[in-house]
Amino acid sequence: MKLLDGKKISNDIKTEITAEVNKMKANKEKVPHLAAIIVGNDGASLTYVGSKVKACELVGFESTLVNMPSTTSETELLKKIAELNANDDIDGFIVQLPLPDQIDTQKIIMAIDPSKDVDGFHPENFGKMALDMTTFIPATPFGILELLERYKVETKGKHTVVIGRSHIVGRPMSILMGRKGFPGNSTVTLTHSYTKNIAQITTQADIIITALGVPNYLKAEMIKDDAVVIDVGITRVADETDPRGYRITGDVDYDAVSKKASYITPVPGGVGPMTIAMLLKNTLLAREQKRLKIE
Repeated sequence: MKLLDGKKISNDIKTEITAEVNKMKANKEKVPHLAAIIVGNDGASLTYVGSKVKACELVGFESTLVNMPSTTSETELLKKIAELNANDDIDGFIVQLPLPDQIDTQKIIMAIDPSKDVDGFHPENFGKMALDMTTFIPATPFGILELLERYKVETKGKHTVVIGRSHIVGRPMSILMGRKGFPGNSTVTLTHSYTKNIAQITTQADIIITALGVPNYLKAEMIKDDAVVIDVGITRVADETDPRGYRITGDVDYDAVSKKASYITPVPGGVGPMTIAMLLKNTLLAREQKRLKIE
């Protein structure tokens, strides 16, 4: 069994991005600028956005964090998005999800300028991705592709089973694994909460990508020998033996599944660190596209 080490690969990517930024600085070019809007004070969201700001500092990007109270109206948030869209200094920005109930998430995603949508959630970018056109790929699926590529995991002709159909991970992943090229060219089955006899499907899979958010859902008897297992799930599970009072658990029963798998991602330290690294990569791409447009 080989570990798909997201921590290591994400650090490699950050080192590569830092080298690119240093070249920009040497050429007196503008460095990439990433902004993030966070509405409210959800603990997990605050931690995640904080990690993004730190990652920007690490690679030499400029970053802006916009904190808005949980009582923010949809109109106020749309106004803030319009400001960031119009701000030429900002190359890319994200609106941290989930949003409070009074705000229509889809309306917010639609309001973001597609050329600054480094999360890759805007329908224009999602459509381009589905058509194999150059665009911003959502950061988590992009990170999974990068892991498969850098570990040279064969995907051509393989049967990939995706568990979960969210717009952020499951659905884009099912499209990307079936695209032409590498990683891709696999036969994809997309499963979800209404899929019957899911274990019959997963035991036929060469590659399983699970993004359910159900701790320890994927058991050893649900996979065949030497399957590749990508665990996107991340759940806080109460644990009195841990000083924090909880531990982070993925969708995969790691101890048992890792004994059968050929490759597996750990949780934490697998897909999570890749998400932030690929968000930085998308921001670098946004800066590059803007520079080419100006030229």
